[in-house]
Amino acid sequence: MNTYIYEPIVNETQEFIEIANDFANPLDIVREAISNSYDAKCSNIYLDFSVVQEYGESTFKISIEDDGAGMNENQMKAFFDLGNSTRKNDKSCIGEKGHGTKVYFNSKKIIVTSHQNNRKIVGQVENPYYELHSGKKPKISISLSDEIHSDGTKIEILGYNSNRRDKFTHDNLRDYILWFTKHGSIDILYEKCPYKSIKLHLKGLDRNEEAETIEYGHIFPKESVTLEELLTTYDAKAPDYYCKRIKKAVCLKNHPEIKIQVIFSIEGKYLKYNYNNMLRRPGYTAPSGSYTMQERYGLWLCKDFIPIQKKNEWVTLKGQEFTRFQAFINCQEFKLTANRGSVENTPSELMLDIEDSCKMIFKEIIESDDWSNIDWLEGEVVASQTIEKEKKNFKWRLDKIKKANIAKYENIILIKPNRESGVYSLFLILSTLKKDLFPFSIIDYDTHEGIDVIVKGDSTTPLSSARTFYVEFKYSLENNFNHAFENLHSIICWDTKIKHDEEVTDLNKESRRMVIIQPGNGIQYTTYWLENQRKQHRIQIYVLKDFLKQKLNIDFRPRHSDDTV
Repeated sequence: MNTYIYEPIVNETQEFIEIANDFANPLDIVREAISNSYDAKCSNIYLDFSVVQEYGESTFKISIEDDGAGMNENQMKAFFDLGNSTRKNDKSCIGEKGHGTKVYFNSKKIIVTSHQNNRKIVGQVENPYYELHSGKKPKISISLSDEIHSDGTKIEILGYNSNRRDKFTHDNLRDYILWFTKHGSIDILYEKCPYKSIKLHLKGLDRNEEAETIEYGHIFPKESVTLEELLTTYDAKAPDYYCKRIKKAVCLKNHPEIKIQVIFSIEGKYLKYNYNNMLRRPGYTAPSGSYTMQERYGLWLCKDFIPIQKKNEWVTLKGQEFTRFQAFINCQEFKLTANRGSVENTPSELMLDIEDSCKMIFKEIIESDDWSNIDWLEGEVVASQTIEKEKKNFKWRLDKIKKANIAKYENIILIKPNRESGVYSLFLILSTLKKDLFPFSIIDYDTHEGIDVIVKGDSTTPLSSARTFYVEFKYSLENNFNHAFENLHSIICWDTKIKHDEEVTDLNKESRRMVIIQPGNGIQYTTYWLENQRKQHRIQIYVLKDFLKQKLNIDFRPRHSDDTV
């Protein structure tokens, strides 16, 4: 037997490509740049996005600058290396894998200029993306010199993301920075947060003014005043301005040495609209890159107090309660994927422990006064809206009563109908007062889809032997008839828009012709029929507007101010 030792090799070029391409969101370059600046203990970060002319073509340029500690020669090399982080064991730093800056390799040129202790170092690489995809590792040109200059680093990246730059608008960048980078960290709520004085100066591609200075920390609205004051100030919109925050630090049950930090900020939608201009809403044109509450809000898992991954399924009972809040669970023991886009590298037993703790905290919250308060507010608003709606409806009804047309028949006041239900009510009153007015008797009615009744031809024939038909009620009869003519005895309507000799088609595509016969030759009133020459069955239409006036001399008039009913 021939036994020997084999050491696996690494396809270095392919690994560079895999890591560089692993950052699916082009904005991740911003997150990595900001993390590096924070790890360098900066006070200011400058981000500038522009388009420059290079070799006769428009080239997307990203400029990242900070006043941190700068880099020495070893740190410059590690910047371009893969998996070689000089901060690997420094728990105060965000960067630990040596992967983040490889996202810069998706570009045509990288220039890194750094100053440390009056030593200047420049690292430059040409066409790294092309070189990698040609099977070659990029070659870095490094130059060193003495130069009196304050410490700091400037990185210039040209042709990033194949010059695709639609996501790098100012509003979109600002939103990303405040949600998914260290500068938008949620630890702003903690008194011992050491970063509150750090400033970021941003100028997106579409910003013509000077750079915007963005203060440190994720944006949280102010907590609410008393519930009564909310109702007094905002009335029906009170729940939309409610805000209450819960902060906890919890040791895990099965991993008691691990502590998680928890923030639940219960927020009404108008508070969210006030501080978040990227939220889509009715009547508002949101900037490019906007999103809905469902897409952004809910529970975020964090490391270094930076949101990494959503887990709304941990805090969902009925559907979309998560839209009520922005919630964060920070755990420094989360194991991130290479692109920092997921915590799924975390051991499953630890994830289950964190999930159980989260669900327990969420249960406490929804059973607390804070959750009940917003439910109470919403209940008060619904009650208020219902009362207000009833008041408006009552006034509308009174106005309608004053404007209604009425008629008197056998000492009964009749009201001219203005909808299908009114036609049916008028029919019931008249058929009760004058039983032979219509040549059929109702044996059943249905209001599921409009109003129709089943009738038989007279009131004396037993049901078992009587022929039965439909009678359909309409306010105004039109050509688009939504029933079948088969088994239809009559149509009762207030008015009709169908003219003499016009065709009407039913659901079965059967056509009938409107025939209007004027009074005369023994006919007392205008009659309306739907006829088909190939069928004996004629459908009579009772147009009450004409029928009642000509047959019963019922004439509707406007209601007077001195009418008693």
